[in-house]
Amino acid sequence: MTATLNPAPARPAAPQRERGFRWELPALVALLLTTLIGYLCNLDANGWANSFYSAAVQAGSESWEAFFFGSSDAANSITVDKPPASLWLMELSVRAFGLNSWSILVPEVLLGVASVALLWATVRRPFGPTAGLLAGLVLAVTPVAALMFRFNNPDALLVFLMIGAAWAMTRAIENGRTRWLVLTGAFIGFGFLTKQLQVLLVVPALALAYLIAGPPKLGKRIWQLLAAGASMVVAAGWWLLAVELWPESSRPWIGGSQNNSILELTLGYNGLGRLNGNETGSVGGGGAELPPGGNGMWGSTGIGRMFDAAQGGQIAWLIPAALVGLIAGMLLRGKVARTDPRRAALILWGGWLLVTGLVFSYMAGIFHQYYTVALAPAIAALVGAGAVQLWQARDRLWVRLTLALALGLTTATAWVLLSRSASFVPWLRWAVLGVGILATLAVVFPAPRKLAAATMLAAAFVGLSGPVAYSVDTIASAHQGSIPTAGPDTGGMRMLGGPEGAPARGPGNAVRIDGPDGQADGRADGQAAGRADGQAAGRANGQTDGRKGGPSGLLDAATPSTQVTALLERDSGDYTWVAATIGSQTAAGFQLATELPVMPIGGFNGSDPAPTLEQFTEYVAQGKIHYFIGGDGRGAGDGAAAQITQWVQEHFTATEVDGVTLYDLTAPR
Repeated sequence: MTATLNPAPARPAAPQRERGFRWELPALVALLLTTLIGYLCNLDANGWANSFYSAAVQAGSESWEAFFFGSSDAANSITVDKPPASLWLMELSVRAFGLNSWSILVPEVLLGVASVALLWATVRRPFGPTAGLLAGLVLAVTPVAALMFRFNNPDALLVFLMIGAAWAMTRAIENGRTRWLVLTGAFIGFGFLTKQLQVLLVVPALALAYLIAGPPKLGKRIWQLLAAGASMVVAAGWWLLAVELWPESSRPWIGGSQNNSILELTLGYNGLGRLNGNETGSVGGGGAELPPGGNGMWGSTGIGRMFDAAQGGQIAWLIPAALVGLIAGMLLRGKVARTDPRRAALILWGGWLLVTGLVFSYMAGIFHQYYTVALAPAIAALVGAGAVQLWQARDRLWVRLTLALALGLTTATAWVLLSRSASFVPWLRWAVLGVGILATLAVVFPAPRKLAAATMLAAAFVGLSGPVAYSVDTIASAHQGSIPTAGPDTGGMRMLGGPEGAPARGPGNAVRIDGPDGQADGRADGQAAGRADGQAAGRANGQTDGRKGGPSGLLDAATPSTQVTALLERDSGDYTWVAATIGSQTAAGFQLATELPVMPIGGFNGSDPAPTLEQFTEYVAQGKIHYFIGGDGRGAGDGAAAQITQWVQEHFTATEVDGVTLYDLTAPR
């Protein structure tokens, strides 16, 4: 009698891949080398980039405690308003190569090159070499990516980790092995330690893709996803637990929180507050209390936000093409098997784009243009996948019409975006319009190979010439401060001039920002009005001009003069902090000049209750602080910073040194 064995379930067939691509490796090497060289060009023009994070990197390179907590100063008075993961790679670099702009920014460049390579590897698996290379190219030339992979904000590491999660999930969908889901969760967990809840925007797409297309049976898929969730909690929770259990008296204050709690920071200032605008201690919310279409402090909310003057040039160039590619790609998959890897990839990247894009479009709290870099990998993947699928099926009339639609929308988008900066390469928008119209018409009709190749090159010109031009402009320009943007000025959000040229401030001394209709400083070049000392506060995109002398502001750091630096360095070994001042950016300029701890009272916004007046006076009595640096203007109100400022002014004598007001806290009146 012959026993009948149940056959093992067959794995889903691997997607048909293109063959004969002997040039794929040389093309990949060329893409990565070009990205590396391009991102390294003019890198030192960015100086300290965001001095807020550069000062924290300096602190972490001097103190392992500051390294672990992400402290703003090596004496560990307060942390930055994010977890520390994005600082660690830069701090290790500074420990190895010394403190300078290159040692801080080169790790960000390497993250950019690695992100391009990882996106190529991820998209290539289901869609083949051409799609992978095209996706990598689109990511590399996206203007906001060219900006943030040369800048020291947390977004470079965040994007790399999100792509890593997508890569691991793509491997899990192929073979159903639990280890890949655990790795996916680990990537997300470390993403949380980079920029907290923002990384969770990609989780619904990752989970849905595996829930639909994972090879195992439904029950196993569910517990595998739970295992991924547990991995995420462990990867992020070890640090959160350590901070929460650490005695508050022996660790720095958690910057951005009002109660010295990392959980409060996670759920409030960096969490739900970003969505509803209720951010205690921040510089102000967005359009939550405005009528539909109203322009708030961070711009208008609504479905068209990614296309407006502030965000459009950063990210919007290929959003229409990505959406068309997503819909058409799903239609082309037809009635394929549940485990079809191409459809699963479309669900993953499409969910990433839709969820993240909608949250960004309607969030009422703090929103900056550079946040849109989180959309770049999904757009690039959908463009690469969609272009290859549609091109391979162009023998069908509806597919050719869909290609024409995508080209037409891309042409129109590029025309609108380039028209907002009409003086920037003025001939380009006309060239894109002309070539776009011809390519849109040509793609509708069947064509011989040479004409089809010419049409394909024309389509690439239409889709990529605008982003490339903006990226080249971004690389050629200096970017410093807290709110950098890519490309030329397009009339987006800008600083409004206040009395005597100082930036106008709203409630709580928040810097007022407005849209293109609010160009109150009367300057045609988009620069913000200078402060009272006549020095420019920076370009409209949040850059500083590297000015020397007087105090910094909320969004930028000044470089102190040699005389001021020498005063702070004198007898520095006798003090825990060579100086204290209101706000992290103000402190950062002095700390980076001296490479010595400077206490940032109140953290980034100057609104955190750290230290209290009682704690500050105790530090002064113990001889731990040498100077108090005044003159920023954020010591008004009734918070801890205001109380400290008033106490210092009442008990110590002010001395003006090269435009900086100093109070020697060792010499009371």
